[in-house]
Amino acid sequence: MVAAISPRGVDAIPSPALRARLWRDDLAREHGFEPLAVEGAMPAELRGTLYRNGPGLFGQFGKRYSHPFEGDGAVTAVRFGDGGVLGASRVTQTAGLLAERAAGELKYGFSLSWRRRFANMLRGRFKNTANTSVMIWQGRLFGMMEGAKPTELDPQDLEMIGETDLGGMIVGAFSAHPHRVASRAASYNFGLEYGKTTRLHMYELPDQGAARRIGSLALQGPAMLHDFIATDTHLIFFVPPSRVHVPRMLLQLGRFDDLFCWRPELGTEIICVPIDRPDEVVRFTTDAFYQWHFTNAFDRGGELVIDYVRYPSFDSFYAIGAYARGDNPPALSGGQAHRATISLATRTLRSEPLFDDSCEFPTVAPGREGREHGLSYFALGDNAIGKLDHATGRLSTRPSGEDVSTEPLFVARPGAIAEDDGWLLALCHDETSDRACVAVYDAKRLDGPIARAWFDHQIPITFHGTFLGS
Repeated sequence: MVAAISPRGVDAIPSPALRARLWRDDLAREHGFEPLAVEGAMPAELRGTLYRNGPGLFGQFGKRYSHPFEGDGAVTAVRFGDGGVLGASRVTQTAGLLAERAAGELKYGFSLSWRRRFANMLRGRFKNTANTSVMIWQGRLFGMMEGAKPTELDPQDLEMIGETDLGGMIVGAFSAHPHRVASRAASYNFGLEYGKTTRLHMYELPDQGAARRIGSLALQGPAMLHDFIATDTHLIFFVPPSRVHVPRMLLQLGRFDDLFCWRPELGTEIICVPIDRPDEVVRFTTDAFYQWHFTNAFDRGGELVIDYVRYPSFDSFYAIGAYARGDNPPALSGGQAHRATISLATRTLRSEPLFDDSCEFPTVAPGREGREHGLSYFALGDNAIGKLDHATGRLSTRPSGEDVSTEPLFVARPGAIAEDDGWLLALCHDETSDRACVAVYDAKRLDGPIARAWFDHQIPITFHGTFLGS
């Protein structure tokens, strides 16, 4: 079906009720690939599959999970090709979820009684929810969370294959935020191993050949570290003073979000690891700040330049938890796009804002990862997307056309060279119809969605995704 698109105005502010439902209501319907209703003119050259991941179940057996981050992951996929647009959405059938369903009761998490939580801690039992991100590596699809190993899925039907340590290479957990470095034909990731000393392990996943562990280093405490970034030469970690509250963790006291605390007096530690010389680490501490996500980074002489979204504190973490409790706080905000410059010689960092608007989920064009980029893309607030031209400092913004939009991913037109010669894809949520859609924008003009592919149901909030071309 092809129809005219009527863009919503910039004043179309999503209601608190919709925002809350996306963080609290389970996936309405699970299904394999089936035709989606297309509105507008879908570009014929747009071919491949968009994969998105986020929590799909927020509770079971009449009990709610204590925090959205405890939700069971659900992968949504949208396939563009000659047969039109097909969509699938499935809750990932992890080993922990299958065990709970077989038992007919919750077996993990902070919705259990204290005795059962404490028993799980003593036995080292927890559920890998695979609920944060997805990774494509050597044609394989993985669902990711930062506190566990990756969960492999079949990219053709989203069925679970199983948790993997990639041939015994992974020690402890594997972050949900791998980053590719195009010039090295490899992706990089990290994982934390908690114990008497918290260790940060670093990994390389080459386009061809086996994954390998680059090295490891000890952190100053039990940090909560969500993301990192890479250049052609370095892996870069901003380790904020968000800490695991060890006594509460060991005794399983309080709610999920009580397990973490903000210690600004510790400052944020900057760690720069040369990929080819991982023992020659540069480390120093600066004033405290927090970041969820990085945009990109690149080398400039003896400096490292890092774009990221900066927060003054850890408050956004607690705001997310409030959704699960029905407190219905205002929209998440407070993140500001920054550019940091690190001098390796003087071990200093300076950081400046790139624009004033609140933003999150920054991305760049594939192929620019690890090297200097001219454009960045953002989700602005709840219902707009933005494109920043770094040469001019101009931020182009556009209402998404829906009530809530998420991380915009750039897909290049075949043969394209320019960083905006292609399309932005965003999984969006419409309150009026109570349905989700993938909105497609011309990245060069950014003048509203040129097409939408509609599911017949709503999809809970998704965090991150990737696109696999065909």
